[in-house]
Amino acid sequence: MKGLIPQVRSYERSVQLLMVNQFTINLGFYMLMPYLAAHLSGTLGLAGWIVGLVLGVRNFSQQGMFLVGGTLADRLGYKPLIIAGCVLRTLGFATLGLVDSLPALLAASAATGLAGALFNPAVRAYLAADAGERRVEAFALFNVFYQAGILLGPLVGMVLTGVDFRITCLVAAGIFALLSVVQIRALPARRAEDAGGRASDGGQGVLAQWRGILANRPFLLFSVAMIGSYVLSFQVYLALPLQVRRLGGDGEFGTAAVAVLFAVSGLSTILGQTRVTAWCKARYEPGQALVRGLAAMGLAFVPLLAATAVPVPESGAGLWLLAAVPPTLAALLLAVGTMIAYPFEMDTIVRLSGDRLVATHYGLYNTICGIGITVGNLGTGAALDAARAAGTPALPWITLIALGLACAAALYGLHRTGRLAAPPASEPLPTAV
Repeated sequence: MKGLIPQVRSYERSVQLLMVNQFTINLGFYMLMPYLAAHLSGTLGLAGWIVGLVLGVRNFSQQGMFLVGGTLADRLGYKPLIIAGCVLRTLGFATLGLVDSLPALLAASAATGLAGALFNPAVRAYLAADAGERRVEAFALFNVFYQAGILLGPLVGMVLTGVDFRITCLVAAGIFALLSVVQIRALPARRAEDAGGRASDGGQGVLAQWRGILANRPFLLFSVAMIGSYVLSFQVYLALPLQVRRLGGDGEFGTAAVAVLFAVSGLSTILGQTRVTAWCKARYEPGQALVRGLAAMGLAFVPLLAATAVPVPESGAGLWLLAAVPPTLAALLLAVGTMIAYPFEMDTIVRLSGDRLVATHYGLYNTICGIGITVGNLGTGAALDAARAAGTPALPWITLIALGLACAAALYGLHRTGRLAAPPASEPLPTAV
């Protein structure tokens, strides 16, 4: 951590600001969202299906609009979309704390999701453009700030929500309002350009651009292969906490053990991301690093698989260790796999885009992976239920290990056939006529 600040200062002011912005974005988001369901069901007394609807609208509006947000960023410039997203999230979070009617809650939830769809592709495309040849290292630093916001946000939110959830909403809205002002004043304007300095959209219409991207077969294959990384990393929020609580219960021990999962995941990234990236870049090609990252994420569930062979104690320290240690090891290994893959993943998207319509590519990539997460989580939940019903506790972990290794194999095939390399300068991306 001692060398983090000098590394950040070695980049242009725009890149430095984008990293701090992402920390602040995640701080504001994660101080509110983990506690929203409890507010809706407890304070407002809404039925479970309505709570699910409100939360689902946010996710749907974000995943469904990523492509639109990326397209607008490429056409209008990155800065306007980043600012628009922050302003919209300011309004959405403030509304969530001040209203109790279902239509208003749905509108606020949709606004917070749309906000993410607007600034997420724009931030990554802007960072990639201004980091230049140092994209991989920049995305490694970006992930440090990203994880720091995720780690600190729930802690701040817990303190504020202990007073009143409305205060949490208003403080989160205030953070995004301040962030909007800072970016209006300090973030340089940046239009999307190709490698030759021309406008990235090439004068094409939106539908022609989308058809061209959909004809970019290496990009689509890469996007599908990377779905597994998002399904696996999401298990820190799904399968691992469920496993802890299944054995350790819902009391203080279960709560503390789940908190340790999140802390291990976030702190390991904050402390190790830049070192892991430097080590991998010195030894591997980007495709090789991606294969190793996905394989590590799949093998992260081996401790949980091994634990199924151990008889479950009825109580005492043995039960607590069995409940906490294998999931914590899995969370640590997932973080290591993500550290290996993430910077090269972000860089590969830029390369496969041919430095054209980068934000649009990021938008479509996010949409594909978002759909994959939804399907993957349904499958994971079904595997957990089937394992309980059939008395085969190893089933979900075998499934997740197989998913990680299958995606690693797919990436290995793409790398060996040269499909993860940038298209030659003389060979533009496919376009629709």
